[in-house]
Amino acid sequence: MKRVAFLFPGQGSQAVGMGKDFYDQYADVKELFHQADQLLGKELTKLMFEGPKEELTETENAQPALLLSGIAVGKLLQKENIQPVMTAGHSLGEYSALVASGAMSFEEALPLVATRGRLMEEAFPKGRGSMAAVLGMSQAEIEQTLNQLDDDEVVDLANLNCPGQIVISGSKEGIDRAAERLKENGAKRVMPLNVSGPFHSRLMRPANEQFTKELDGVSFRNAEIPVYANVTAEPVTDKNNVKDLLIRQLYSPVRFEESIRNMLNEDIDAFVELGTGKVLSGLVRKIDRKAKTFVVQDPDSFNTFLSWYKEDS
Repeated sequence: MKRVAFLFPGQGSQAVGMGKDFYDQYADVKELFHQADQLLGKELTKLMFEGPKEELTETENAQPALLLSGIAVGKLLQKENIQPVMTAGHSLGEYSALVASGAMSFEEALPLVATRGRLMEEAFPKGRGSMAAVLGMSQAEIEQTLNQLDDDEVVDLANLNCPGQIVISGSKEGIDRAAERLKENGAKRVMPLNVSGPFHSRLMRPANEQFTKELDGVSFRNAEIPVYANVTAEPVTDKNNVKDLLIRQLYSPVRFEESIRNMLNEDIDAFVELGTGKVLSGLVRKIDRKAKTFVVQDPDSFNTFLSWYKEDS
């Protein structure tokens, strides 16, 4: 039996039309999408299929949309008796990974991530926070530069994605100043990201208290399949650890590169990105060019992966 790891993308991978091909072709997916609309009390399905893009991109819409599209694909693979040996997600994608691993139910996860999105939006004044991708510098070099900033210029490491690609997050003034300094110190490029807040930075801490209350209402279970946590880059199965890791995830860096390297040590045949987009597959190949990756985001790519998985098995 082939050993595969499921990967679930985070915010930024959403796109108008996401999931529609699966919805049109599979009754199970259609049922799941209708259930999602009922759970949220709004027409998320219509927004995913028709837009407008600006509304879909809003954090409290993008997060449940991405969870829904990823879990829909996971359920189709499950019907084909395909189970991962481990899972991981990038930021918001960690919730999809926890659902796929049995640590929380879809019914609880979907409204939870919508609330998470709203609390993240409210944690820091809109337009005052920012994020940027730094290309061509090591983590140590970036940290050295950030340490030179003034105290009121708040900037933290946010996403440790792959060699030469690290995202920083903080106040708009801090990111602008950091970008200048990083270019002076040798960064190839510093690219501002189209986000609505300083996610995965200490500026998200104001969301902690309310989000902790939300998590208190969730019935976590021990994961049946290990989930590589963003905060530690290590596998977690114990339900008592999951909640604490999700709280810390709000203001801690996503250690994606380290997670993938640790997963590669477990003799993985392929990484399979589920849902929408192919950002994570690209990052995996930058981490290890020999790693086999699949993107499953429509019926064609679903069948391509299925053929590979079932050959010689």
